[in-house]
Amino acid sequence: MVNVVVEEKVNQVVGSVEGEPSQRWGFELPLLLFAGFRTLIDQLHTELADHGYPDLRPAHGFAMQAIGPDGVTASELGRRLGVSKQAAGKTVDRLAALGYAERVADPQDARRKLVRLTPRGLDALTLSAAVFQELRGQWADRLGTGRLAELEDALKSVVGPAGFRLDAAGWFGG
Repeated sequence: MVNVVVEEKVNQVVGSVEGEPSQRWGFELPLLLFAGFRTLIDQLHTELADHGYPDLRPAHGFAMQAIGPDGVTASELGRRLGVSKQAAGKTVDRLAALGYAERVADPQDARRKLVRLTPRGLDALTLSAAVFQELRGQWADRLGTGRLAELEDALKSVVGPAGFRLDAAGWFGG
């Protein structure tokens, strides 16, 4: 194996691939998956901004999903996001300052506080779901409904049942 620099592939230094020229570089798969994710998220946030939510960021979306319709404690939010309780608290502070979440007394235990979404937060999540559905439709138009379903099925088979997790922000170091 000879090391080569693939200039057009974000200057990755990689071992050369022996065999068919049609073989793809191993580092391309995660980059393509991330680029697809990033494209969808960027398009979502453009739409959210156009509909009155210019201050929402991707990390806010993960946090709002983790808060859910019933609310959570800051500790539980931290666990769901894969971050410390303090980091979760800072995220809650920011969401509260923006009007998307609030702290309320836990009806089960008055000593605890719950974080729950405000009507504005719930509206933003509802709009996000509609925008994601529209974006999926655009991908179906571009790829074809069958190819998109095959892509989704293939990804589900690779990532398994535990593939959907909200701790991406923590995993990325955010």
